[in-house]
Amino acid sequence: MAGRLLAPTLRGYRPGWLGQDVVAGLTLVAIAAPEQMATARLANMPAVTGLYAFVAGSVAYALFGRNGRVSVGADSTIAPVLGSGVAAIAAVGSVRYAHLISLLALMVGGLVVMAGLMRLGWVAEFISAPVVTGVLAGIAVEIVAKQLPSLLGVPASGTSTIGRLRALAGHLGRVNGWAMAIGIGVLAIIVVGEMIDRRFPAALVATVGAILVARAGDLVAHGVKVVGSLSGGLPPLRWPGGTWTDAQHLLSPALAAAFLCLAQTAATVRTASAGAPAAGEFNQDLAAVGAGSLVSGMAGSFAVNSSPPRTQVVATAGGRTQVAGLLAAGLVLSLAVLGPGLLHYLPQAALAGILVFVATRLFHIGDLRAILRFDRIEFGLAVTTLLAVALIGIEQGVIIAILLSLAERVRRAARPMDAVLGREIGTDHWIPTDVGLATEQVPGVLVYMIYAPLWYANADYVRLRVSQLVEAAKGVKVFVLDSDGISDIDYTGARSLSELAHELRARGVTIAVARASHIVHHDLKHSGLLADIGADHLYRSVEEAVRALQPGPSSSVAGQVPPAESSGAGQGQ
Repeated sequence: MAGRLLAPTLRGYRPGWLGQDVVAGLTLVAIAAPEQMATARLANMPAVTGLYAFVAGSVAYALFGRNGRVSVGADSTIAPVLGSGVAAIAAVGSVRYAHLISLLALMVGGLVVMAGLMRLGWVAEFISAPVVTGVLAGIAVEIVAKQLPSLLGVPASGTSTIGRLRALAGHLGRVNGWAMAIGIGVLAIIVVGEMIDRRFPAALVATVGAILVARAGDLVAHGVKVVGSLSGGLPPLRWPGGTWTDAQHLLSPALAAAFLCLAQTAATVRTASAGAPAAGEFNQDLAAVGAGSLVSGMAGSFAVNSSPPRTQVVATAGGRTQVAGLLAAGLVLSLAVLGPGLLHYLPQAALAGILVFVATRLFHIGDLRAILRFDRIEFGLAVTTLLAVALIGIEQGVIIAILLSLAERVRRAARPMDAVLGREIGTDHWIPTDVGLATEQVPGVLVYMIYAPLWYANADYVRLRVSQLVEAAKGVKVFVLDSDGISDIDYTGARSLSELAHELRARGVTIAVARASHIVHHDLKHSGLLADIGADHLYRSVEEAVRALQPGPSSSVAGQVPPAESSGAGQGQ
């Protein structure tokens, strides 16, 4: 059993795949190494710890993950959550800060592993796509606000996005031209490189160029800040320390980061698999990503996450298995162990330029436009989430995002789409009256359909809605509920439907139910409604119900009943 779970992408490896995996691994290193060092800044950690995080995430996923192309390492989505969470209780740059961010990595890793083992991957579905777009865009805004001072070579201050921008405005007269030229130059090289070919190691070229320029021009003497001395060697694997009280304080950012890991891993695996993965495979992938954070925390680094962009790079380069990730991890580890001296003159402005580019990949303008075209309310949710994350904080923004997603879903279910149906001319099909096809009404008959379960949040709304429609139509003698759009009925919904039946009966209106599924039939029976309505008033189709109960001959007059307030396209029989 253990053999089946260990390195599943390497089983049955074919020699012919090695060339593709080597090319993909080298391409991944060229892109990941500078990005990982830059991402470490978002967690307020030394650049070399980003390299350690990449090694930990890559090796752990290669051992336990099921997808051959997924890349795991330091990630710009969760790094700000980690940094702000620990900065709230420990001074940035202190030994305590380093210990606590590693403790936070263990907490995040433990939560993600548990989610995988307990098959809780479905939790990632509790946040809608528009809200995810808003979360990522908000994180992008915060990244840019944090990196602009380094990009311009001015002192950084402020604890919020607004505070940082205000402080930046006050320091614009002190911009360091050398730092700004390096930062903008690095950003420009990466942008142009991406436009030419995403596999081109533009970030690596820009980073090496920035180091050479800073060293040759002695830019430190001109006020350009560099990474400076870094400790090299293999990091010791050990418990980072911290108290139970520390863990309690870090629970909120741990939950936020873990949830982002679930959501992003779902998107990454789905993209890499060209479709939704099997539930068991996805949960194993979650556990593998969580294991990467556990190893990273023990190595003195921070939590890791799957990366959609790097995964796409591996796929584009032709990678077949996690051999590509292991090769990349080995080369990055060599750089971390042997090359800290090479990074001494790396300008902080260069890392800021890389992060600003990363932020542009998180801010999906095209998605926001598509959401706006589709639905203004969902666009409002995306913008609200964006502002909450950017202005209040990432952890709080993620919580607000989850609540907004659930609230919007409840709102839709509480005020469901519905339709008054009419018979399509010349057929026995009953369809909504506002879909552009000619329909006719049968005098004295009202056919109604809702597209939602009948439950406690919408039960009274539906009852009042039907009462209003019956009152407005005048002369209704038969009411047919087309239940094809109803997935189930809860106790409150059944009681409300019973009240509606009594109310209609008092008006002399006969009630019938058409196209009830076996679930709805079960709910009607066990609630006593079936006996109340009458088992003989349950019909296989709308037309069957109308023919059986219609009070008079059919009319060819179309559209006599006022349309529903909100209707959806559907078809009744």
